[in-house]
Amino acid sequence: MSAMRRVLPLLALIAVCVQIGWAQSSTSPIGLWKTFDDKTGEAKSLLRIYEQNGLYFGKIEKTLRPNAQQTCTKCKDDRKDKPIVGMVVMRNMKKDDEFTGGDILDPENGSVYKCKFRLEDGGKKLKVRGFIGFSMLGRSQTWERVE
Repeated sequence: MSAMRRVLPLLALIAVCVQIGWAQSSTSPIGLWKTFDDKTGEAKSLLRIYEQNGLYFGKIEKTLRPNAQQTCTKCKDDRKDKPIVGMVVMRNMKKDDEFTGGDILDPENGSVYKCKFRLEDGGKKLKVRGFIGFSMLGRSQTWERVE
């Protein structure tokens, strides 16, 4: 019976930790996301969102299109002619009501857009919007959480 008394608090602690982990995953964008082309719906890449000094960034870990370009030939900034895999394409996002204040690069055309995103479906999806000037002038994509 005394062994059971020691195990029960441990099991309760594990249950609480699991619940906290689920709650954080539904409110945090940190993790691996599958991106999709907003025009064709085709899976494009795996992108990892991470936090650094209170800001959020997204780095391409893998391209999913067999004929995807390998370098950002159309980029106009320091990413020009750099490999797309490993490239930070989402930068300086801050958590407000949504995640805002940063930018996102489209490596296919080299354009950099203002960006905002929000978690949906209990943290399983990420609604990402890139825009110029006003949010109404832009494109949206829905990404799916991989991990």
